[in-house]
Amino acid sequence: MSEPAWERAVNVHELEVLAERVVDPAAWAYLAGGSGDEHTLAWNPQAWAAVRLAPRCLVDVSSLDLTVDLLGRTLAHPVVLAPTASHLLVHPDGEPATRRGATAGEALSIQSTMANTSVEEVGAASDGPWWFQLYVQADRAFTLDLVARAWDAGAEAIVLTVDTPLIGARDRDRRLGRSLPADLEIPNLVGLEPRAPDLLPPHRRLYDDGLDAALTWEDLDWLIEHAGLPVLVKGVLRPDDAVRAVDLGVAGVIVSNHGARNLDTVPPTADALPRVVESVGGRVPVLVDGGIRRGTDVAKALCLGATAVCIGRPYLWGLALGGADGVQRVIEMLRTELERAMALLGAPDLRALTPDLLWPSA
Repeated sequence: MSEPAWERAVNVHELEVLAERVVDPAAWAYLAGGSGDEHTLAWNPQAWAAVRLAPRCLVDVSSLDLTVDLLGRTLAHPVVLAPTASHLLVHPDGEPATRRGATAGEALSIQSTMANTSVEEVGAASDGPWWFQLYVQADRAFTLDLVARAWDAGAEAIVLTVDTPLIGARDRDRRLGRSLPADLEIPNLVGLEPRAPDLLPPHRRLYDDGLDAALTWEDLDWLIEHAGLPVLVKGVLRPDDAVRAVDLGVAGVIVSNHGARNLDTVPPTADALPRVVESVGGRVPVLVDGGIRRGTDVAKALCLGATAVCIGRPYLWGLALGGADGVQRVIEMLRTELERAMALLGAPDLRALTPDLLWPSA
């Protein structure tokens, strides 16, 4: 029996093509689409590709060390699975398969509030490290209960998404009328009182159940005080926002434009990253996501000062094609490409990935 086509793929771009063939068109629009005219969606990968490398020669790279320390844990490599919603849309095993694939690939994973599987089930799916991504609810008691559930299930940190008071103009979704199938729910939000009905016609509605548009810096301060776990903020692009978050006591900053799914024409994360890194000044780790498709992209992000990178769509392509095995394959593709890039750059470990390995811009 011949191996599946996805097992013959040699990079994540090939997996994207194969995944589109097996995922329902409405689900694919949700997975692949960006906001508005999708300028930022295109810019994210283009910006990484535009960064040029400046390799050193005659460096002993016969042994490579990809380990990274992050919030008290030593990880085997710096590729992290970003939080993404509704994994049952692409594979019947959903989030537990993602967790198993992450563990097999020795990757930290971040579990979304908007999963189709509860934090308890995800926590039980494997024994690898994971964090919990949080959308703060207007019901703060419900929010703290959800945080406590994640902690009890084994989450080691809380990742607060700060760039989504409402959903962006996702035209692909609206064009296809995307909604969750009737048999899918968001278990983490079961029991939450629904919002008052929005009486505006559908084309005029802005606000969404599960998101609190009133979230402010005071709420971040409140969460840090009450979470009981380290709190990172995800969705930061501005250096001044990063400094304010660190001053409040966050444990880390994730530079992100939400996969280009919120506000179109914001900068690609490759452009935002060095400014945030400079502003933070090494006080906390800085992670980055958005358009990372190659091991060379990972190397460039670390040269620009990131501690680790997060991937989203690529591991969902792997999940759609091969469940947990597909997720593991994506992680291993990027890990191996990173190893190859480091060797060719003359960087035997992650500490050697410094700005001087980037070719000066004109």
